[in-house]
Amino acid sequence: MTTSRERFLQTLEFKQVEPKWFRGYAFIWPETGESWRTQGYEGTELGWHGEGLSERFGLDELMRVDPWYGPVPDFAYEVIEEDEYTRVYINHEGILMREFKEHSDTSMPQFLKFPVETPEEFETFAAERLALNAEQRLSVEWKRQVQEGRLHSVSGAANIMAVGGEEPPAPKGPSRSGDELARFCWADRWGGFFGSLRNMMGVQNLSLAFYDQPDLVERMMEERADRIIEITAEVMKHTTIDIFGWWEDMAYNHGPLMDPQMYRKFAFKHYRRVNDWLRSQGVKHIWLDSDGDISALIPIWLESGINALWPFECQSGMDIVEVRKKYGRDLAIMGGINKRALIPGGEMMRREVDRVMPLVEQGGYIPELDHSVPPDVSWPNFCEYIEYVDYRLGRG
Repeated sequence: MTTSRERFLQTLEFKQVEPKWFRGYAFIWPETGESWRTQGYEGTELGWHGEGLSERFGLDELMRVDPWYGPVPDFAYEVIEEDEYTRVYINHEGILMREFKEHSDTSMPQFLKFPVETPEEFETFAAERLALNAEQRLSVEWKRQVQEGRLHSVSGAANIMAVGGEEPPAPKGPSRSGDELARFCWADRWGGFFGSLRNMMGVQNLSLAFYDQPDLVERMMEERADRIIEITAEVMKHTTIDIFGWWEDMAYNHGPLMDPQMYRKFAFKHYRRVNDWLRSQGVKHIWLDSDGDISALIPIWLESGINALWPFECQSGMDIVEVRKKYGRDLAIMGGINKRALIPGGEMMRREVDRVMPLVEQGGYIPELDHSVPPDVSWPNFCEYIEYVDYRLGRG
């Protein structure tokens, strides 16, 4: 029987595999796991990755091999003020923000001040926080887990908890050997030419900077391209990479957060340079993650060398059936199943799953929810969803 890794890569290459590759979801809200405890779930504690569900349902997995591409060393967690309901603090990325104390990990914070406003502040930030700094960025623990093929926790990870500023305990490793899993290097919140700049400047300041400080924007993009190549080259000294992942999150439910032609003018050459370098290193599958309506951005990403996108957020109007009609075999797709259909479950869920099944037969598509599993989805309805997709894929 072929391994999970082989089936995954063959699917992205539009080949038919048996059994079909399926993991069902990417992340689970913490509140979802709490709700499921009251609805019949009796397994291990569920974190963002739903630890234990893959083994329970016989789902496929990816093995993350990425270090943290953002600020290293992290900014010290510092509470500036707080009241009964909220807390104002400096997070690990140097952002001054206000969050609700309850459910801070899934509620939207208020961003009050960002670490970069001027060219001088950026140069200081880049020199002090964004350099390779390999010994800390690729820590001893990271190297050990990569060598053992069980990496799930990353140095300086993006999911550092706000309260206390400490990385949460590493979840249990995958249920399969690392040699059987496709290795995914995701630059996450610092792997892109809008998302990472937004982390440093904020949406409003960055939007103005494209007009008022174009040289600064160009310099920041150039630094990100240089550093992504440098960090990824260091990763490749310790492991192979099957898929590299960009992160942008630069759209909302009515379209991109900036003019696509302006974005092409600034970002395209940097994408092209990094993507060409990745392919020169043998990385054939280059993904990008962005929420919202990304329709106007897809051509830019495709032309730059990106050949797979995720998660195709349905509530923002993304329809993977129509995307496939437009781009055919030029684009591999992962996601696109409306998570909201799982809330009522039953016939509505089955119709939604049935809607995307023709893409499975075309190849180049991995069925998955279009974003994290929210607490509105009950444990019985989630089980029903997994079981029905398994049935439609001929796995169960």
